[in-house]
Amino acid sequence: MVILLYKWLFLASTFFSGSHSVNPADSSTRHPLFVSVTEMNYNAADKDLEISCKIFTDDFEKTLSNVFHTKVDISAPANKKENDRLVNEYIKTHLQLKLDNKMVTLTFVGFEKENDAVWSYFEVDNTATAPKKIDVVNTILYESYDKQMNLMHVTVAGNRKSTRLNYPDKEASFQF
Repeated sequence: MVILLYKWLFLASTFFSGSHSVNPADSSTRHPLFVSVTEMNYNAADKDLEISCKIFTDDFEKTLSNVFHTKVDISAPANKKENDRLVNEYIKTHLQLKLDNKMVTLTFVGFEKENDAVWSYFEVDNTATAPKKIDVVNTILYESYDKQMNLMHVTVAGNRKSTRLNYPDKEASFQF
């Protein structure tokens, strides 16, 4: 029981502290967690599904570099246009959605770096009504980390549902 509590506290403090290194003084130490968080919120006023993905910057840059065979520096303003293209293409390939059994297209809104993470933003426009079912295929960072964990939170009409996918699981479904 004590070990379980210790692991939970370690996970919580590492994930929510804003720093994900085991020893913040040693930047070469790899963090023990490979986590992404995807938030989906149905906006009834605008009739669209707003999507944001939070991914640790170092993991994301490594994966983008490997996938696209180029050096990636998310922070470099000079590379903004190319980074937009890479982030857009990567997320659209690794996050696919069906609303009420109909495949939808994600529209890239942009991305921003916040501390040790990158937030990327997408939306699904013109959803006539609030979805009753959302099916997700999420393989974010799966090609890089076999311990990858993808958390997803979906809110429709104030009803929030969450799930976690651990590599190699990639599909989740939300009913509203």
